[in-house]
Amino acid sequence: MKKYLEIAKIVATQGIRGEVRCQYYCDSPEVLCEFDVLYLNKGETEVHITRAFPHKNVVILKIDGVDSIENAQQYIGKMLYLDRDDAELPEGSYFIQDIIGLTVRDVDSSKIYGKITDVYQNGASDVYSIKQENGTELMFPYIDEVVKSIDIEKGEMMIRPLPGLFEDWEEV
Repeated sequence: MKKYLEIAKIVATQGIRGEVRCQYYCDSPEVLCEFDVLYLNKGETEVHITRAFPHKNVVILKIDGVDSIENAQQYIGKMLYLDRDDAELPEGSYFIQDIIGLTVRDVDSSKIYGKITDVYQNGASDVYSIKQENGTELMFPYIDEVVKSIDIEKGEMMIRPLPGLFEDWEEV
């Protein structure tokens, strides 16, 4: 598991006092606003956040020591990372980056459906995309009726597909 996880991308400057606009990669903009320390360069460079607040569909951040629009421009396009140890996840919650790559197995038959390649957060529940060995894609919702267990250390997710969910699925 990675120690430093992508949490946001700096997409533009905001105003003339060195603030930056960030596209966030967490459940809500408020989550990003909770961190006083973030990292650049995949964890190599620590940056201190002096102010953070949601604004429309982004988060505005003030990085300590960045006090002008000219200084802020050097950060455009950079990824911000959080230290996994600084984040507190509720019981039964996982980082998306830890979910991607898990092998998905049928809880009843142990049949392998494939590996998770993407997580879509579009509505009431996340939707997981699986790529099978033959290249076809399967999708299923993250709901209690389908997802039975997740074991990050074992690299496995056990599911029980709803009737008709994978009706076109053929074994490879």
